[in-house]
Amino acid sequence: MPAHVHILGICGTFMGGLAVLARAAGYRVTGCDAGVYPPMSEQLAALGVELIEGYDADQIRLAPDVWVIGNVIKRGNPLMEAILERGERFVSGPEWLASEILFGKWVLAVAGTHGKTTTSAMLAWILEHAGKAPGFLIGGVPANFGVSARPGAGGVFVIEADEYDTAFFDKRSKFVHYRARTAILNNLEFDHADIFGDIADIERQFHHFVRILPRTGKILANASDPALARVLAEGCWTPLERFGAPEDWAARADADDAGAFDVQWQGDTLGRVRWSLAGAHNRMNALAAIGAARHAGVEPRLACEALGRFEGVRRRMELRGTVHGIAVYDDFAHHPTAIRATIDGLRARCNGARILAVLEPRSNTMKAGVMKDALPHSLDGADLVFVHAAGLAWDPVGVLAPLGARVQCHPDLDALAAAIVRAARPGDQILVMSNGSFGGLHGRLLERLALAGGDTDQGQVRPGR
Repeated sequence: MPAHVHILGICGTFMGGLAVLARAAGYRVTGCDAGVYPPMSEQLAALGVELIEGYDADQIRLAPDVWVIGNVIKRGNPLMEAILERGERFVSGPEWLASEILFGKWVLAVAGTHGKTTTSAMLAWILEHAGKAPGFLIGGVPANFGVSARPGAGGVFVIEADEYDTAFFDKRSKFVHYRARTAILNNLEFDHADIFGDIADIERQFHHFVRILPRTGKILANASDPALARVLAEGCWTPLERFGAPEDWAARADADDAGAFDVQWQGDTLGRVRWSLAGAHNRMNALAAIGAARHAGVEPRLACEALGRFEGVRRRMELRGTVHGIAVYDDFAHHPTAIRATIDGLRARCNGARILAVLEPRSNTMKAGVMKDALPHSLDGADLVFVHAAGLAWDPVGVLAPLGARVQCHPDLDALAAAIVRAARPGDQILVMSNGSFGGLHGRLLERLALAGGDTDQGQVRPGR
């Protein structure tokens, strides 16, 4: 009989991906969550994973070989208390992943405050294109694969390396468990104010990660990030390459062709990328992925070719539909730096069209207002700004006053959708940004726009890719 794991918090992106990997590795997998919700619940059920709603202590009768604990679980959870009371064997999700899935593999880990998901997806696709059949666990769904996790048939594994804490009983960042050989350090800014007191706390965790990288490994680090410079100055025992630096990895973009750039290493051009992505941040992501892939044996020329066929990641500038000439995009951006980069990226490719930025400040850090003062600058590139002003510990009207008449704040979601539809006109680009589902706002907007256009052909919804 196969070993049995029961996963607490199974419907989260990371733990759900872990369940997919465990099932593929031959384990019997069951799990529970406070909300057994789609799409993860549907994906897991299709794999034969038994899902249980809630954390009732009676689940102790399942008697798995090991309980795998997600970081959503806290003391006081009825099932966790029963596990502790009975002295059952339990491990954190990252610890189980490291010992049962990653051990013995060439792990390529992508860390940083921003861009982890997109860069991980780029790297996995480059390795796939090169015939290396990588495994991966990514916090989003790469369009080239259609799944967020798979075991892979080769000996390489790409993982999105999160700095969030591991579990209630292990406050180290998840990424210290993964024993990476190749590491990308994309950037480092303050985030996760619910677990970190300041940026120095996060830098300390990043240096824990750097300390355990082997001498035969490779670090690809953002050359322009001062926090990463401080981390590496504390000690680095692994060969280092920097991206975004003319002396190492650099991108030379064409002024007349936003969809193409040359990839240079120490001044020599090694390849050219032609793709549909926009923005300097995506070129930086690409350089990091190309450099990491080279360490794993993929020539930059082949990596550039792969990126020309890269289809992006769901919820990263994903076109959800176009109606009445108005495009509605979905993006995961929720940190001020990511918000600005996302708006700038859309601006670079929208040929002068108006951008209507719609923001849900949903993360714990944003709700608390830790970075609220940076929001006017991050949203300044939009023509109009709409903010869902619900559940915030700060006054968005006052904070966003520097944007003047361009901004509207609505605590009610229906009122917000109505205001956006009233303001929209043909040719507009509506950019919806949230790290959650935003109450299905994308669908609401497309439906309201279609109704506003009547029954004409022009008013019919054309879905995105």
